[in-house]
Amino acid sequence: MLTLTQTAAEAVEELVARVPLADEGGVRIRDTGGSEGFELSVAPAPGPADTVVTEGGARVFLDERAAAALDDRVLDAELSNDGAVRFALGTQG
Repeated sequence: MLTLTQTAAEAVEELVARVPLADEGGVRIRDTGGSEGFELSVAPAPGPADTVVTEGGARVFLDERAAAALDDRVLDAELSNDGAVRFALGTQG
């Protein structure tokens, strides 16, 4: 299953806190297929078939294809001083 670094968990919590009515939500990762990769968005709740990954207070919702594709990956993040977030995927150790 996808795991989150502490930095990624903090970034997810910060992003969700910025969106009205999503304070119980999380970041949803959807596999768009092909070379387009993954789409990240803030969602108020997981979809009916989503896998939910929690780390501390952070919640990440993975659609079925993303859950399969990211099964052995680690989500990391980089926070900049201006509030921008860059996510990256790594391989579990």
